[in-house]
Amino acid sequence: MPRQLFLFIALVSCTLQVNAQAVKASVKDLAFMSGRWTLKHQWGDMEEYWSQPMGDNLMSSYRCVKNGKVLFYEFVVIEQEGDSPVMKMRHFNRGNIAWEEKNKPQNYKLMSISANKAIFVSLDGEVKLSYQRTASNKLVVALDEKDKKGQPHTELFNYTLQVNEPGTAGLVGP
Repeated sequence: MPRQLFLFIALVSCTLQVNAQAVKASVKDLAFMSGRWTLKHQWGDMEEYWSQPMGDNLMSSYRCVKNGKVLFYEFVVIEQEGDSPVMKMRHFNRGNIAWEEKNKPQNYKLMSISANKAIFVSLDGEVKLSYQRTASNKLVVALDEKDKKGQPHTELFNYTLQVNEPGTAGLVGP
């Protein structure tokens, strides 16, 4: 391996480790994510529900349905660990078949937080999830990861808040 390439890899590795420091925050700072969010996307119809923070956590359930059939689900918890919230995500196929191993959810550290925006990064630095409340009824989620060819790719999910729909008596968005 050429010396320049080795030095570049070492520099990038050190940069990722330095940038991997989580910020100090509370799960209560993530309350802006709460609500029942929906969107029609090329992947299918999506529904993402985020609870209000309760104690040291908040949680989310998600489903993606195409042509009336579920493609996959996600279950996410964000738990306070020390001075910072940590996101723990699991994916499931139809039939509740988990993608991840039993004791190994995908973990994401909170890397940045400001008014109505939070950025989480996977522990290996390969995936970034950004949540931004852009209006009282809009939540934009950005998924940054590499595509199948190894090139950086961002997928945007522009959710709309669903409030007081039939069958949701008592449920109110933030």
